[in-house]
Formats: sequence, C-alpha cells, structure tokens
Amino acid sequence: MTLSKLSVTELKAWLDSEEAKPLIIDVREPWEGEACRLQSSVQIPMRQVPEQMSELDSGCNIVVLCHHGFRSLQVCRFLAQHGFHKLFNVTGGIDAWAQQIDPSMARY
Repeated sequence: MTLSKLSVTELKAWLDSEEAKPLIIDVREPWEGEACRLQSSVQIPMRQVPEQMSELDSGCNIVVLCHHGFRSLQVCRFLAQHGFHKLFNVTGGIDAWAQQIDPSMARY
C-alpha cells in the first residue's frame, strides 16, 4: 500500500501534465460540493465510501480530497485497509486549493 501526501501545487502539476490523470474523490458533503469543487472530481461523501468502494478500481491512482485534509486522510486509511494501493491525500484540501491555486473559488 502506498499512501502519500499530495500538496495542491503537486496535484495541479499532475493535472496539467501529460501523465494519466488520477481519480479524484471528493469526500465532502453535498452542500460543501455545491459551495465549491474541482471540476474533475467525483463526489462520494465520506459516509458513502464503504458502500461505493466496490465501484472503484483498486489499482488506479486515487486522490482523496475534503475541506482541510482530515476526512480524506481517514478515507485513504480505510481504502488502504480494503486493498487499495495508490492513494494520495490532498493536504490542506479544497481550502488550500482555493488559497493557492484558484483564488476565485468560493471558500467556506
């Protein structure tokens, strides 16, 4: 299992590169996603991850994102316990993205 920290600048560089794009899972609640979100992310609220993880490819690169990086870390650890191998937790979460990458993004 590989669980790595990923800064928002590293994520932006990855998304801008020619490399295969990761699956970005946003584990925030729906109301949070309505406030702001990354266009390329898939929203699966944290509480729904156990019932939806069978739909995920355990062999692909999975980036997990939340508001500040705490819920996403818990989800990464949970997925790792269930056979997922290439996991990346976005440190600082969507709030860091709004501050460092896209200042036009709404913050809450």
